[in-house]
Amino acid sequence: MPELPEVEAVRIGLEQLVLEKEILEVAVFWPRIIESPEVESFQQALIGEKITGLQRRGKFLIIKLTHYDLISHLRMEGKYECHQRDDDIAKHTHVIFKFTDETELRYLDVRKFGRMNLVPKDQSLNYKGILKLGPEPIPTEFKLPDFREGLKKSHKAIKPLLLEQKLVTGLGNIYVDEALFAAQIHPEQPADSLTMTESEELYHAIIGVLGRAVEAGGTTIRTYKNALGEAGKFQTELKVYGQTGMPCVTCGSPIIKLKVAQRGTHICPNCQLLKKMGEN
Repeated sequence: MPELPEVEAVRIGLEQLVLEKEILEVAVFWPRIIESPEVESFQQALIGEKITGLQRRGKFLIIKLTHYDLISHLRMEGKYECHQRDDDIAKHTHVIFKFTDETELRYLDVRKFGRMNLVPKDQSLNYKGILKLGPEPIPTEFKLPDFREGLKKSHKAIKPLLLEQKLVTGLGNIYVDEALFAAQIHPEQPADSLTMTESEELYHAIIGVLGRAVEAGGTTIRTYKNALGEAGKFQTELKVYGQTGMPCVTCGSPIIKLKVAQRGTHICPNCQLLKKMGEN
């Protein structure tokens, strides 16, 4: 957490709250959050900058400024909150953007894994972490023939392959589990063993699961809330993730949890069978 739908919910919320605001100063309480440039240069460069737009690429939030792009990767538990200047500062607040209208945008991160990078204006798509991303999970960018070709080139288990973000971006642990269940594919199935039908089912499942999650404002697991303080609602639609022991909605078998590539993974052991190469 947060994954693509949650980052999109943050983007939408911030667009309503901070657009056109001017930065007066920036306070940094945990310097390692700022990956580049050096913290003092980061703070100095942002003085007088206006927020002109909010974009997202994969799980990266891109804050468009007058002269820069601010790339924010929320990682496990990063989140943004908007406050009045005199509001109490909550625990785990690491960066505060102070605006000229006496409001503030605060970045909180319990695990301190999140990172920020300031790059020249309109250069965010050339950032190393963004350059390697696959297409966005929408039909206009994510093409079935390309997806199939990528699957055929890898003998890796399908779940860790999807988590790499190269064939398609935006899938994290929750939504990979949900997409694989929807397509009735075992997470350890080698990618190059998927049939034409299975690859098409998975393609549509990825687009469908992420699309529905975006519409629901993401999934609330533990502490996630968007920039408006609202919890996502997609957790009510989860079929396997976090459903250990519950009956499968398709066949009634208890959902089980196993480890795949060191990640907790939820499946229906009846609907998602691990097949040998060549089996239909």
